[in-house]
Amino acid sequence: MDKSQEIVDLRKEYLMPCLGFFYKNPPVFERGEMQYLYDVDGKKYLDFFAGVSVMNCGHSNPFILERVINQLSKLQHLTQVYLTSPIVELAEKLSKVLPGDIHNSFFCMSGSEANEGAMLLARIFTGKKKFIALESSLHGRTNLTMAATNIPMWRADPFLPEDILFISHDPEKVLTELEEVLKNNNDIAAFISEPIQGNGGIITPPDWYFKEISKLLKKYNVLFICDEVQTGFARSGSMFAIEEYDVVPDILTMSKALGNGIPIAAFSTTKEIAASFTSPSASTLGGNPVSCTSALAVLDYIKQNNLADKAKKLGGYLREKLENLKEKHPTIKEVRGKGLMLGAELVETDGQPAFEKLDQVLEQLKDRGIILGKNGLHRNVLAFQPPLVINQEDIDFLIEELDLALGNVFG
Repeated sequence: MDKSQEIVDLRKEYLMPCLGFFYKNPPVFERGEMQYLYDVDGKKYLDFFAGVSVMNCGHSNPFILERVINQLSKLQHLTQVYLTSPIVELAEKLSKVLPGDIHNSFFCMSGSEANEGAMLLARIFTGKKKFIALESSLHGRTNLTMAATNIPMWRADPFLPEDILFISHDPEKVLTELEEVLKNNNDIAAFISEPIQGNGGIITPPDWYFKEISKLLKKYNVLFICDEVQTGFARSGSMFAIEEYDVVPDILTMSKALGNGIPIAAFSTTKEIAASFTSPSASTLGGNPVSCTSALAVLDYIKQNNLADKAKKLGGYLREKLENLKEKHPTIKEVRGKGLMLGAELVETDGQPAFEKLDQVLEQLKDRGIILGKNGLHRNVLAFQPPLVINQEDIDFLIEELDLALGNVFG
């Protein structure tokens, strides 16, 4: 029995059956090095998914590892009721890169927990209960964040609370539907949205979108929670994707790339809103010294290596190459996204989602040494979300192999 089949069998035996995996013949990854992964047989892969926008600074980045290992050797954990330095250093450093007047942070362990905390904070501050969310959204797997998720495959709980009102993400409908909901409901605490819907299929709003939404929210005294769990930390070409829209939300959530593989998350807000959160609360593992040290190193590495500018430049190059492929391969219906968060929607000749053939494309790319993601309501969107440390040669290699794979699968 090969190692891959052994791991598959052990997963089936000991893990929950809800946990799936990519590929019919999946490799077993053993180590990573910046934008590359290596399997147990020593085969090298270009990682173009980054663990779903987590490894923005690259796998086992020496700059980050050195600081994390040093912290591990000194102090690994104390919960938030004790005084340690890294958590306050991180909160201070974040306040300097967060948009506008967002200033205070609460640290936890996952994006779901961050969004749940942000929604709790909105209820506390406003004294209101309900929320507005967009179609195709994904905000987490806790009870309230799952209720705010509109992708059917991620709504596992059959008894979700009915406190979320969904509106279309379509730019032609969103403002009309939003105002209709705001007019007819006086119990709305907040509107929650991703700047770019990742799992929804890299759904990317036009430039005016969040400015006009924010105007309506302010008119009706409703908060704006911006979910930057997947979009944050230089991926879009700005530190946070909402900055691409020249808007400052009331509460911003983050996770994934903040720790570069070390679990950490946070929700951050203004001094005024933060001041309302006085009931006792803590996260046992949230903001521990190791996680915060990793996050501090991430922020330093992003700044020192101009990763936001790099993502904007290389993202533009990748998009141009994908648009060229679109001219050659009619199966690519649309290319969308910002920076190094791009998606290419694949369809059949009759316009139906080409999810089965997309899986064949992913399988061929894997065999050629490229790891690529997929998302979308129909799982027919190729997701390009690599570590931000890639180079132009990596993009050229990806495009060359993707061109071949598309030709092989679609003809």
